[in-house]
Amino acid sequence: MKSFDETLAIFADEESRKALRTMQRGIEREALRINADNELALTPHPASLGAALTHSRITTDYSESLMEFITPVYTDVDQMLKGLTETHAYAVQHLNGEKLWPVSMPCYVGDEKQIPISYYGTSNSGILKRLYRKGLTYRYGALMQIIAGVHFNFSVSDALWQTLYQHSDKQLSLGDFISDRYFDLIRNYRRLVWVLPYLFGASPAICRSFIKDQQTELDFLTHSSGTLYRPYSTSLRMSDLGYTNKEQEKLSISYNSLQEYLQGIKAAIKMPSKKFADIGVNVDGEYRQLNANILQIENEFYAPIRAKRVTKRGEKPSEALCRAGVQYIEVRALDVNPFSPIGIDASQVRFLDLFLLYCLMQPSAKVDAAGEKEIAANLKAVVLEGRKLGLILSRNGEAISLQQWMRELFADLGRIAAVIDGDDRVYADTLAHWSEAVENPEMTLSGRIWQSLAQTGLDHGAWVRQLAEQYHRQLVDYPIPQAALASLDAEAAASIEQQHQLEASDKLDFEQFLAEYFRANTQVDEPVH
Repeated sequence: MKSFDETLAIFADEESRKALRTMQRGIEREALRINADNELALTPHPASLGAALTHSRITTDYSESLMEFITPVYTDVDQMLKGLTETHAYAVQHLNGEKLWPVSMPCYVGDEKQIPISYYGTSNSGILKRLYRKGLTYRYGALMQIIAGVHFNFSVSDALWQTLYQHSDKQLSLGDFISDRYFDLIRNYRRLVWVLPYLFGASPAICRSFIKDQQTELDFLTHSSGTLYRPYSTSLRMSDLGYTNKEQEKLSISYNSLQEYLQGIKAAIKMPSKKFADIGVNVDGEYRQLNANILQIENEFYAPIRAKRVTKRGEKPSEALCRAGVQYIEVRALDVNPFSPIGIDASQVRFLDLFLLYCLMQPSAKVDAAGEKEIAANLKAVVLEGRKLGLILSRNGEAISLQQWMRELFADLGRIAAVIDGDDRVYADTLAHWSEAVENPEMTLSGRIWQSLAQTGLDHGAWVRQLAEQYHRQLVDYPIPQAALASLDAEAAASIEQQHQLEASDKLDFEQFLAEYFRANTQVDEPVH
């Protein structure tokens, strides 16, 4: 593979630069609904928003209370965020006064047993989605499942792939080359994933009600009667307290190639778990989980990045990858940004553009067991102590300070920004904005949260409540353009009709459907493009 300098030099002419700057992006933002008492809303997903099973832009994740807003694919950052804002506003205007909780970690949770699991109707596919979530409840508890995040979907242009392929040795087919290079990106991302919780981590404190009776090895300080924190933490959402799965530590899924990755996923789906077997699968005629394996389905594999391809109806993610290779990647290491009413802002998106392009251009060695340990240790250190000045990380077995590593990274990102910007400065300005956080941890999102708490004198929960109210008023008053309003109205109605059609078209009972679902697990040992 070419060096970073050699790859960057490819983009000297305007046509190549255009191929580089034409990126496709999409966002999935999760947010809990809260009621007038600022507690978790226990009401059903509003029927006026359509059917969560079949709506492409407004759905639910684990819980009826955990909304998810999804954008189509965009090449323009501002248009994407405008569309996401319109979707948020439409939803809030149909919530009958309920608000959205504007941070990742939940608060004011009463009895965990009252957290409502998402309901998707009576079709077999709807029952499967609900039962999978029921299994998550038995396996990890409901509290862990109502942690919200932001997922960022990213791909580069076909023109860029053609350009890179023409400068390669062409030993692979174009499809194999693309998958190979996306896995190069993924490995580099995993080595550098700590950068995202450092800059964008926004869960440095948690509500005491979230801990309840959980056993944790983390030492917390008390900021107020209801708030627990660690002095230098950035993203408790990404700590062992957050969205993690100890049982999955037994898995050794490799990112060294698409074939190894698919083989690992296939093995994981079939790997039995003694712990989960003790729960039972079908107990006294009632399903508790889909099966007793470490993964019920492959979606249960928790990872800060995923290789993806748009699936056909009824197709599993690994089947789509096996069929046609990697189409895009999904970044899953982003906390909800509390300083934005939609959970993410343009400066974050443009930083992610540069960061992911860097991960694509930089040579990417295979990762061995020592490398995996280093990746995990660096991430843990930044999640728990990222704002501690002088924090030491490990790079290829050598000690390096977080600040020094970030300075070197930002220098390379600046070179990419210069190529993309041309006569503009939008990416250079983005880097200038976030470079302040390299030298001053208080300029990170987690640092800004503590500054806000100090300035307002509020505890964390009260501060978030104020934000929820502020964003609620903004979104209620937001003027949705008529065309967008008509489109969302039409999709809400169409999604309900589509769910009814699915329910009417089922030919198998659920037992038969489930058996067929697992029997249809195709061979994924040999990807074919």
